[in-house]
Amino acid sequence: MRKELLDITGMSCSACSSRIEKVVGKMQGVDSISVNLLTNKANVTYDEGQTDTAAIIARIEKLGFGAAPPLEDKAAAAKPVDTAAQELQEMRQRLLLSLGFTSPLFYLHMGRMYGWPLPAFVLGDANEMLNALLQLLFCIPVLFAGRKYFLHGFRNLFTGAPNMDSLIAIGSGAAFVYGLYAVFGLAYAFGHQQWQLLPDFAQALYFESAAMILALITLGKFLETRAKSRTSDAITALMNLAPKTALVERRGVQGEIPVEDVVTGDILIVKSGSAVPVDGKIIEGSGALDESAITGESLPVDKACGDKVTGGTINQSGYFKMEATAVGANTTLAKIIALVDEATSSKAPIAKLADKISGVFVPAVIAIALTAAIVWLLLGESLHFALTIAISVLVISCPCALGLATPTAIMVGTGRGAKQGILIKSATALETAHKVDTVILDKTGTVTAGKPVVTDVLPVSVGKDELLATAAALESLSEHPLGQAIIAAAAEAKLTLPPAADYQQLPGRGLTASIGGTLYAAGNLQLMAEQGVNTDALSQQHQQLASQGKTPLYFASESMLLGIIAVADTVKPTSAAAIAQLKEMGLRVIMLTGDNQTTAEAIRRQVGLDEAIAQVLPQDKERIARELQEAGHTVAMVGDGINDAPALARADVGIAIGAGTDVAIEAADMVLIKSDLLDVARAIKLSRSVMKNIKENLFWAFIYNTIGIPLAAGLFYPAFGWLLNPMRASAAMSCSSVSVVTNALRLRFIKL
Repeated sequence: MRKELLDITGMSCSACSSRIEKVVGKMQGVDSISVNLLTNKANVTYDEGQTDTAAIIARIEKLGFGAAPPLEDKAAAAKPVDTAAQELQEMRQRLLLSLGFTSPLFYLHMGRMYGWPLPAFVLGDANEMLNALLQLLFCIPVLFAGRKYFLHGFRNLFTGAPNMDSLIAIGSGAAFVYGLYAVFGLAYAFGHQQWQLLPDFAQALYFESAAMILALITLGKFLETRAKSRTSDAITALMNLAPKTALVERRGVQGEIPVEDVVTGDILIVKSGSAVPVDGKIIEGSGALDESAITGESLPVDKACGDKVTGGTINQSGYFKMEATAVGANTTLAKIIALVDEATSSKAPIAKLADKISGVFVPAVIAIALTAAIVWLLLGESLHFALTIAISVLVISCPCALGLATPTAIMVGTGRGAKQGILIKSATALETAHKVDTVILDKTGTVTAGKPVVTDVLPVSVGKDELLATAAALESLSEHPLGQAIIAAAAEAKLTLPPAADYQQLPGRGLTASIGGTLYAAGNLQLMAEQGVNTDALSQQHQQLASQGKTPLYFASESMLLGIIAVADTVKPTSAAAIAQLKEMGLRVIMLTGDNQTTAEAIRRQVGLDEAIAQVLPQDKERIARELQEAGHTVAMVGDGINDAPALARADVGIAIGAGTDVAIEAADMVLIKSDLLDVARAIKLSRSVMKNIKENLFWAFIYNTIGIPLAAGLFYPAFGWLLNPMRASAAMSCSSVSVVTNALRLRFIKL
């Protein structure tokens, strides 16, 4: 199966996206298609043996829409930003043209009705024809500015897929045609001196309604476009992080080149105040890097020789040379942008509800408008009254708000997550996360730091520093991770190590070596027993350390006990707080580990877990997640290693710790860049906020149409005299769309 991302043009409402999904989805070889109205993108998965991209594009174009693969060159990175700005500029020009001609037309029409100051040449029966022609001339430029509504609307109507533009085109078009009928009526009255017809035809001039509908719709579209452009602030900000040039050193010569010309292995120079061009590794110098845009961490991070640096971060102080290890689309920044873009282009399951409704909504509205007009005519009302009813129903029913309700909230939500260092790879994951009731945590690298450190130094017959220096000297000949932790602790304490020789590893027990001709032993209780070392002095401390999940290592000289050094994989500083937050949110939190039960239980008590399951193999993690799902739970799995990948893929929501392996990140639905468990709670809170926002949007969109359509159809007219003219209907329709987008924008300010 091949997955293809396509740019779609010509869509105006969710009926358009539904139409494309319905038709293309039925093509032979197409496995799935998801069209996002907000981003104008389509994700298509298809069998290359049965169809291809060209055939899919041709089918979409046959429906009357444009389709093309996105640009693949490096300059295309700025495309979403440029497209949004271009669309906003086009809408601004259309709005100015529409309002510029609608304003005098409105004043001219309403001024005659309400006695406003007007020039004499448009007043009186003798000037009715001149007045009509003047209104017609003012209306034509507005029709031209809104020509897209007519082109797309009637085309979709005639192809059997009416959409929002169809409603606008029919409503405004009917008003304009009726106005033309009145102009010809006035010409007939003047030509045949039928003066009694003049008042009726003068009242039937509907040009101001035709223009006002288009002008108000365009105003709503402009506000909507401007609001929508702000929903991509996060991805825009990420794109703007990427520097345009890089200072490179090739064959001893320094020079500035475009960042897209940097290749893997290049030596780059980063000065104070400059941005890191691409991902790499420091080979000389040091710096304090502001990584807040990538990780959300507010404090600068000190980086020295050998440390990895990420493209787009800022070197606040210092100077260093780095070797480029990832360029172009392979950089962390590019992958983040791609993930955010893919998430905002995908469709959440709840969006299908709106799409299904929109698919039948527009034809139903046209039928309601026609029925209402016919009923009022049969009840004896005038053609003018019936036409007003039909146009009002068509205009107020545009399902724009319905189509925007979900994608706008999804886009703002994923952008908000990206700013917090939470990368959401699909809209489905964002929606599913709000239903999670059980969180499974891997231990090593997730709850704990994943790197053993010295936690306790308990000397018996020597000083603390001497014990640590001796232990480090012995372990310096070993490559065991626990030994490396002791060496690191001695280095941090700046201790001088005595030289060791005659190293001998004893599998499962420890090691022996000589220092200054004296034999030393380092290892577990079994080794101490073999060496005849009495450990009774530390037996109580041994039990206490073991119960805390720490590994006690004994050190002895000949048969004399020197002391114990305890090593453990320590809990991350935020793990306990994160687990407490998850439990406060009503979630059950379980930890899985391959360690023994004693260690698992010690960690469980330390961080307040509901349950800790020990001695778990990779396949067991997947099995436990599956069993919880079968028991009716919605499961989130959090992990960082290759052994977590099966469980990450199995869980309803897989969450990868950002510092983990590429395999884990690929298998997950969300990625936590900061490798902080607190972000698990933030991600679930974000999902809950987004879903609440979507439901609010859908509620108001449905309520709006539930109230608006009967009001426009005149159901309340006999009892209360309430009637909605087309101008007010178009204003209400625009307000509904803007209100939905504005409500979604509130997500940018939620506290996670």
